Amino acid sequence: MKVGVPKEVKNHEYRVAITPIGVHELVAHGHEVVIETQAGAGSGIPDDEFHAAGARILPDPDSVWGEADMVLKVKEPVAEEYQRMREGLTLFTYLHLAADKPLTEELLARRVTGIAYETVQSPSGALPLLYPMSEVAGCLAPQVGAHALLKAQGGSGVLLGGVGGVANAKVVIIGAGVSGQNAANIALGMGADVTLLDTDLDKLRMSFWRYNNQVHGMASSKLAIEQHVTQADMVIGAVLIPGAAAPKLVSNELVSRMKPGSVLVDIAVDQGGCFEDTHPTTHADPTFPVHNSIFYCVANMPGAVPFTSTYALTNATMPYAVALANKGWEQACRDDASLALGLNTHAGALTNAPVGAAVGIDAVSVESVLGA
Repeated sequence: MKVGVPKEVKNHEYRVAITPIGVHELVAHGHEVVIETQAGAGSGIPDDEFHAAGARILPDPDSVWGEADMVLKVKEPVAEEYQRMREGLTLFTYLHLAADKPLTEELLARRVTGIAYETVQSPSGALPLLYPMSEVAGCLAPQVGAHALLKAQGGSGVLLGGVGGVANAKVVIIGAGVSGQNAANIALGMGADVTLLDTDLDKLRMSFWRYNNQVHGMASSKLAIEQHVTQADMVIGAVLIPGAAAPKLVSNELVSRMKPGSVLVDIAVDQGGCFEDTHPTTHADPTFPVHNSIFYCVANMPGAVPFTSTYALTNATMPYAVALANKGWEQACRDDASLALGLNTHAGALTNAPVGAAVGIDAVSVESVLGA
């Protein structure tokens, strides 16, 4: 199979979908890898390293997309890339279609086989290809939130850790999954007073032991969210329903009652966000005001730390990419039920029910596409 890796074009997206180790692995299995020049530069991987591992370097994205049987990416295609998609192409990347009806329609119209990292799901319910970037986004959230809290950035001027005689900042994290737990870990390390909200009591019990009861674990409800958010200096939204649009848990009216200069960081923005006023922003222009609060809603947060993110992501994705290249998408999905759940589109059909519910398009079952 010919595997193509274009350079990412999203605003300040420095990650790349493969490393030289991944190239070497694919080539060792008899596949050809073509990579757009400078695709790895943002992650500190020069063309020479890809070439030494066995890749062929191409001068432009049209060449990469045009030659490839399967395209590996990090982020979902944006409008300028739509015309490069074609029937028969397998696209393996983050898609986040529940929050992107135009892309969903393009994939269907162009009859692309779209396999989404974020909906590959193990029998335990874990999301192995989302996990590493959830870790990174969770770790970043308190850092970017602390920056936005600076008075010069429009925040309240509260120091997360406080000092002797002055209260620590109150950080409220909604969602105790992978990103929420990592956010709690960093916020606690920065000295904040941290509260973690979730409806899953087992996750809260785990955080009790993990943080030696230093993080306040609270059962989440509409009233609990209201009580804690209105007292918070920083709110981190870390709610995820696999494949589906994130629930809106913090209303505009609730934000109007928050402390002036408070900051809200929405990690769930890729899935539409869990705050009513969330809309995607970029690293170039990351924040916007809502009432007297500051929203940070960058849709590719891990792109800010590409060295860590690229290697963490490709460690997880490459075994699946090799399986897809070795067997073809259809047999690879038949052999691996976890990978099959990643199938979102094929030959004009939508194959993910939560996405269909979010974008208003009827979905068919993965089984109907894969047959026996």
